[in-house]
Amino acid sequence: MAKQITYKACALFALLSLTGCADSGVQEVKDWMKQTQLDTKPRVQPLSEPKKFTPFDYTGKAEVDPFNPNKLLVVLAKLQAKNSSGLKKDETRRHEVLEGFPLDSIKMVGVLQQKGAFIALVQVDKAVFQVKKGNYLGQNDGVITNITETQIDLKELVEDATGDLVERIATLELQENKK
Repeated sequence: MAKQITYKACALFALLSLTGCADSGVQEVKDWMKQTQLDTKPRVQPLSEPKKFTPFDYTGKAEVDPFNPNKLLVVLAKLQAKNSSGLKKDETRRHEVLEGFPLDSIKMVGVLQQKGAFIALVQVDKAVFQVKKGNYLGQNDGVITNITETQIDLKELVEDATGDLVERIATLELQENKK
């Protein structure tokens, strides 16, 4: 009798566990999904038309090459012959002490007058020098052309873009102590 109850309990347990596998509304969800897929239509915006490409017709093939080295040499030779100023640095003259300093590191700090001519006092670092008309200042062969109570006028020789020497006017103004 106990065996019979055990068999019945096992059969009942198996039957109850199989009822948990029943449909329980899943078919409704599957039907809804199918209907939604049929109703939904994808919306893709159409692509714009591509721009029309118009090729460029290069007509410079028959022209002379502007970067031809031979042509450049001829043009440079003409420029140098035409624009040459004839200015040259005097390599034979003895260089002065103040030619070893850049012009922007030299300051005019005073003026002396001797026999009607001005002598300027210039300072480089902490040293003070006397200069007069005709002396050289700076690294560009700057010769002093005039000295007044407030400034020193210079004429320098510098290279331009073509390599020719040209004259450039420079000025050193009196630097007063501001305390």
